[in-house]
Amino acid sequence: MLANIALQTVLKSSVGVFRGSGCSALTAAPRLTGGCFAIAPPVRHYARVVKKKKTGPESQLSDLPPTMLKSGYAALPLLQTTDDVVKRLLSLELASHSDKLQLKKEQLIAKVQRDENDYTSVEVRVAILTTKIRNFQEHLQKHNKDKSNKRRMLMDIDRRKKLLKNLRLVNYDAFEKVCEQLGITYSFPPEYYRRVTHRWLAKKALCIKVFQEVQKQKAEQRLMMQSLAPADPKAAKTASV
Repeated sequence: MLANIALQTVLKSSVGVFRGSGCSALTAAPRLTGGCFAIAPPVRHYARVVKKKKTGPESQLSDLPPTMLKSGYAALPLLQTTDDVVKRLLSLELASHSDKLQLKKEQLIAKVQRDENDYTSVEVRVAILTTKIRNFQEHLQKHNKDKSNKRRMLMDIDRRKKLLKNLRLVNYDAFEKVCEQLGITYSFPPEYYRRVTHRWLAKKALCIKVFQEVQKQKAEQRLMMQSLAPADPKAAKTASV
């Protein structure tokens, strides 16, 4: 009993000495092996591997130079004689994301519009939707859990598909030009596929049987009307007179 109490006091005192020394390798409690105290080997902590950043596709705004002026300021003659500070304030270097997006939208519209005053045609609407869709795609690469913007992007994609489908049926040359200028790859919708079940097969067989019975009744009524009608319409007229 006294030996156990003495051993516990020695262990507590040794742990306190090791902790007070400030050495991280000696913080572990000593173990009694073979009649002497042995210190546990130090634990090595290795540094974590640095994760590589995912490099997504290039942004659609990367081709806009920072020295380009905002939309609406490039045609002003006063900017040719103004200070460099004013030009920098009106350039894309200090512009917001919405200003850059507006300029990119105007560039895409200029590629496909029919004339200078065309802002409502199908080609222009496709260009506007393309700018919005690509902006949503870049946003979702950084914030992949943004459900509301993902829903808006899918809705815009459906609208653009309908416009391209109608444009392809009406004017195929304009459709090819729009796809080439905007870099759009038009994919045809998948073929209709329905899962075959026992209920669907039974319903289809019943519909076919009903259709055949209706056709048979119509044929019988047609034969009855032909048998009741006179063979010679002229003879029928003379008989009635």
